[in-house]
Amino acid sequence: MTFDQIKTQDKAYILPTYGRVDVALVQGKNARAWDAEGKEYIDFTAGIGVNALGYSDPEWAAAVAEQAGKIQHLCNYYYSPENTALAQALCQAAGMGKAFFCNSGAEANECAVKVARKYGEKRGASQIVTLVNSFHGRTLTTLAATGQDGFHRDFLPLTPGFLYAEAGDLPAIDKLLDGSVCAVLLEMVQGEGGVIPMEEAFVQGLARLCKERDVLLLVDEVQTGIGRTGTFYAYQGYGIEPDVVTTAKGIAGGLPMGACLVSEALGDILTPGQNGSTFGGNPVACAGARVVVRRVSDPAFLQSVTEKGAYLKARLEALPQVEYVRGKGLMLGAKLKDKDAHEVLVQCAGEGLLILTAKDLVRFLPPLTITKEDMDQGLAIFQKVLEA
Repeated sequence: MTFDQIKTQDKAYILPTYGRVDVALVQGKNARAWDAEGKEYIDFTAGIGVNALGYSDPEWAAAVAEQAGKIQHLCNYYYSPENTALAQALCQAAGMGKAFFCNSGAEANECAVKVARKYGEKRGASQIVTLVNSFHGRTLTTLAATGQDGFHRDFLPLTPGFLYAEAGDLPAIDKLLDGSVCAVLLEMVQGEGGVIPMEEAFVQGLARLCKERDVLLLVDEVQTGIGRTGTFYAYQGYGIEPDVVTTAKGIAGGLPMGACLVSEALGDILTPGQNGSTFGGNPVACAGARVVVRRVSDPAFLQSVTEKGAYLKARLEALPQVEYVRGKGLMLGAKLKDKDAHEVLVQCAGEGLLILTAKDLVRFLPPLTITKEDMDQGLAIFQKVLEA
């Protein structure tokens, strides 16, 4: 199909929920992709942080294909060795106790809300504190958890039971913990909110406060997790031990998967029938995820992410058109001095570079396996667009 045919078909049959860019990708290899017309792109998006090992990683693809040839799906009434092996590897890498598998970050966060509400049920504590500017998903409950009014409009009434506080304001959070709150939910780096890292003192202080008040600490690692910030999970760089961690995006290297991880102490909080997911723990997705978790959890791999992130950040900061850069590892946002971030995104696509935005920043989430050569080529295109 030509690009025009693809675009026409899209407009005819797909709900217009996405602001499309005029690119139709049909093939990829690591951080390079090709469209329907054969044009090549450097990809600094990784499918919004999903393709942790880039496009079509040979080991990942082989594991997925092999499992698809054995058994592609089974009912969760039955045991699956791919499922159990992934749960062990993931919990060990995360320092958590048990895992619940699902299909997305929003579904993982829904599970976290259930865990928190059940934890607080006996003492009548059901409210959950989240942060202003946060993003936790697009279901009605995770929209309610999201601390941005813009996401709430048009979908009211949302699920009740969420309170909001400013990041960094421990006294304000302390005041909210009046006995009615069962948990606090936060991201280590607010991704959709503008790539804003949390301050270490705030995070550590919040962890202590939650422990003192017997309130669960829930960490949303949907975008920051699976090596994205230079540690397997971003909270591991903050020196804290959450009660619940949610994860998705990069976990299965491009296949739909999410997970909710709980501490050893919460390992039996949910019982049969209290949560479920038809496709959760799908063996094909688990086979891909096992490759990702094994590769990404290697200390040398994580060190390479830190080094690549530092290189990319330094190169971006050196551009005269960039006001500042913030983020961690290969999760970076650049504020431009004079140009509109979305206009730059469109112009970069035209020149062969795929990037993202977050609020008024340009956002970069390249594959964790991106090479220096590909970073340099992408940066050259970015600089060309900024100078135009």
